[in-house]
Amino acid sequence: MQKIAVCVSGGGTNLQAVIDAVQNGIIHNTEIAVVISNKPDAYALKRAEKAGIPSKYIGPKEFSDRQAFGSAMVAVLEEYQVDLVVLAGYLVIIPEQMISAYRNRIINIHPSLIPAHCGMGYYGLKVHESVLATGNKVTGATVHFVDEEADHGPILLQKAVEVCEGDTAEILQRRVMEQAEWQILPRAIELIGAGKVTIVDGIAHIQDTAGNR
Repeated sequence: MQKIAVCVSGGGTNLQAVIDAVQNGIIHNTEIAVVISNKPDAYALKRAEKAGIPSKYIGPKEFSDRQAFGSAMVAVLEEYQVDLVVLAGYLVIIPEQMISAYRNRIINIHPSLIPAHCGMGYYGLKVHESVLATGNKVTGATVHFVDEEADHGPILLQKAVEVCEGDTAEILQRRVMEQAEWQILPRAIELIGAGKVTIVDGIAHIQDTAGNR
């Protein structure tokens, strides 16, 4: 049984997609062991409560420094025997000791086709505003493993989404969630839990049913 922690900062729409996928059998042999938020009033915590999932508020500002914050995060992950950490709209830079302790066991969902429209400052509506300002005709979402650089690390899955005439950032955000994020994040968790993902020389490989990369 794969145990995952889902880290969230806001409404938790991606968290809900994962909860639904586990309950509907899209994600197999996986348990959401704990939901962690950096905000005590995040609606995502209500989603966890409704689904009967343990939740924790761990606010970076509650600690003396990032090292103390990182130690607290790792302690909770170890307490719940977490195998995989899923960042689902988690607007916090991950502490280095947490990345080190869970190397290649932390994934993030980003609402663009990395390496476009990503990095420090690109989150939420800002990503979609950037896509529209650039005049892109195609955007999408990316699931990648997390390393020490923001929106970096081996890419696992990507899905493209059309940018339509008259789109606002809010409309585009919703389309990217529905057509990409809510599909590839559960898929990524399923692939990892099934042991079908390996990382070689900084590149993520997905094995087919025959075990080939």
